[in-house]
Order: sequence, then C-alpha cells, then structure tokens
Amino acid sequence: MPRQEVLILAVTKMLSGVCTAGMTTEQVPVTGLKWVRPVKDFGTLLLGDLTDRRGTVIRPFDVVELQLVKPHPDPPHVEDWVTDFVRHRPRFVRRLEGERRADFLSKYLDENSHEVLAGHSRSLCLVKPDQVKASFSLDAYSGKYEARLAFSLGAEAYLGSMRKGGLPVTDAKWRALGREWLGDSGGRLNCEEGELQDRLGVEDFYLALGLSRSYQGEYWLLVLGVHTVPDYEVEIDYDNL
Repeated sequence: MPRQEVLILAVTKMLSGVCTAGMTTEQVPVTGLKWVRPVKDFGTLLLGDLTDRRGTVIRPFDVVELQLVKPHPDPPHVEDWVTDFVRHRPRFVRRLEGERRADFLSKYLDENSHEVLAGHSRSLCLVKPDQVKASFSLDAYSGKYEARLAFSLGAEAYLGSMRKGGLPVTDAKWRALGREWLGDSGGRLNCEEGELQDRLGVEDFYLALGLSRSYQGEYWLLVLGVHTVPDYEVEIDYDNL
C-alpha cells in the first residue's frame, strides 16, 4: 500500500515503549474517518519509530505520511496496521491548529462510542465528555507517577479507580502537564473541570479513548489523548514520561 496521510490523535506511554493512533483520510461510517493504530511486526514501538526525518517526535495533530503495510486486526484491536518504520520514516506533512483543529474535533466525534466502551467490538474512539476530573500523583521517594481522569458521557460515568482518581491517562503530553504542575516534590493534585479550564485557559475537552491489550483477562479503558480547545502548551521530557 502507498504511503498514507494520518492525522495523529494519540502518542502514549506504554509499560515498555510507546504507542500511537490516528485517522486516515478514508471516510467510513460511525467514526467519520478511518482509525488506524500503527504497529510493528514484532515488538513495541519505540520513540525512534515515531521520530520523523527532522529528528522530531511526532505529536497529536501532526499530519504525517506513514507506510501502512497491511491490516493486522487483533480483536478488539481491529484498527492495528503493520507499518514500516525502518525503510520509510514518518514524514511530517503539516499540522492542524486553531480553528481547523477545533472544527476537526467537533466534526469527527464517534457516533457509537458504546462499541468501544462496552461492546469491545473495536478499540478506538473520539468523544466529547460532559464533565471531566483530573488527578495527578507522584511519590517523590519511589518515583511512581500516575495521571488519571474521570469523566461522564451521557448517562454513564467512567470513574475507573475512585481511590486512584479515575482511568489511567497514557497521553504523553497530559502526563507531562501533571509532572510540571506537581514539581519535583510530588504529592497528589486533584482538579475539577472548572479548575482545569482556568489553569489551562481552555473551554472544551475532547478525549481519544482506547482499550488496552489483554491484561488479567480484561481489556481496560485508557485515556489516550486529552485534547483541549484551545490547545495548551507544555514541554515534554520524553526520557521521563
């Protein structure tokens, strides 16, 4: 298959390595555009795989050219595509910003997120939650860091672990934000939606959600991308996600 343009909607931390996902230009029902999760034939993606020809790690809302080789559906991860990162490095094409970015987020909301959140017939969706709450925690002694988010969508509340503060957030940028807010001293920070809006200077939240690989016989819901309108800025330390 020829190289395809993919709008990146997630760059995330995994236990080992990283993961990414986005949408191609192919129009499909329900999600509007086709979701893909680039994977390798063997092993986990590393930061080097997501580094373009400029030496820059690709970011959400970058449009990049990727060599998608063949579909590799692994239900519920039906969006997996084997991608050649060795002979064909990601090529940065352009970046979606400002009104175009905001319009994209509002236009391509998932029409049936229940298929991901409950049905597990696929594993990626984009939603606009009715309410969000964030939690960040860092144990300065052990170095253990967690970013979590709870949200409501329609009649459903997705609270994850109440004790821990919500669902795990693997979004590299959002995790960097939490580290910046906590500082080296660590501790725990809980933020209601209004506080998040004030601190970030944003109005709306959109979430890219995904299902984990099988763990303890379950597919766990993860927050892959926390996308605000307008966008927020934070420096990402890729050696300390």
